[in-house]
Amino acid sequence: MKSIRHETAPARIAIVDPCSAAGYDLPDIDTGGLGGTEATVLRVASGLHTRFDITHFQSGRTKMQLSHAGLLCPLSDLDATGSFETMIVINRWKVALKLRKRYPETAIFLWLHVYPGRHNRKMGAALKEAGILVICVSHTHACQLQAFLGDEATPPLHVIYNPLDNDLRPDATPRDPNRLLFASSPHKGLAQVFAQFAALRKHRPKLTLAVADPGYLRWETGPVPEGVVFLGALPHPELVRHMRRASCLFYPQTAFAETFGLVLAEANAVGTPVLVHRGLGANEEIVSDARQWVNGDDPSEILQRIDAWRQSPPEVRGNPAFRLSEVARQWARLLRSGAAVQGKAREVQP
Repeated sequence: MKSIRHETAPARIAIVDPCSAAGYDLPDIDTGGLGGTEATVLRVASGLHTRFDITHFQSGRTKMQLSHAGLLCPLSDLDATGSFETMIVINRWKVALKLRKRYPETAIFLWLHVYPGRHNRKMGAALKEAGILVICVSHTHACQLQAFLGDEATPPLHVIYNPLDNDLRPDATPRDPNRLLFASSPHKGLAQVFAQFAALRKHRPKLTLAVADPGYLRWETGPVPEGVVFLGALPHPELVRHMRRASCLFYPQTAFAETFGLVLAEANAVGTPVLVHRGLGANEEIVSDARQWVNGDDPSEILQRIDAWRQSPPEVRGNPAFRLSEVARQWARLLRSGAAVQGKAREVQP
């Protein structure tokens, strides 16, 4: 029997993260080394905690802890903490299906931050049959997921962007016209970025490339060109300071497709232009200014754009739709919708 909750009590929401290697909390965003998915989950939870009763179950967490993002618990505590109106599962569709069998009357969402691999093609029909709504982090992400699964096997999809801090704005920090910045995990095309930078430096030997690596994944990137400076895993405020100083975020790689690309949105929010490969993943949706798109396979176009920006960088701004206040509003609307109240997944228009 479902427990009776007083009408004025906030709805109980469970965030289930079966992917994390260790427990994490909001201070970890500032100390560095936290992945973009974990940072996004924490920011959204913190934006909702005054409106909902949030419990966050994390794989790798060993003890319960109260946070501004909610109550943080070991994943193994999930069945011992009572009933929830909604469960939000991070990335693992098979975990969402298991929870559906265990909690048939609870609304279950799959919050997807990745493009599924070919071996996951059967996930669509299974999620659709189970009545599980999938949250995608961009419209590009949703469209590509639907194309991958096929119209008949696509479950209900809903798009909510990843959030930017509300206070990220341009300031008066002077930019170094010769300093480029790469600020992602090395598996996101760093080997190609090194090759592009080496080609650039043959023409502009004063250029430097600062590399901020969150450090959660080791990856072979080949030879390191001259002029590369490794910054390591940076606290988020320090990463933002490096963004403000750089002439651009240098990311014209052509291999890794972002579902959102939070660092791209953050750079634009502080006024730093981003050099991205046009047509790859969500690049054009998140970096919507066409002046920031290039053909990443064309060294001459990259050189031309870098030269132009060294002389006169474009004025860029953050997208208001990415602000935490707006993203939290979208989440609150979804969680209060009939999909959550009735325990049924259905598409909810933004």
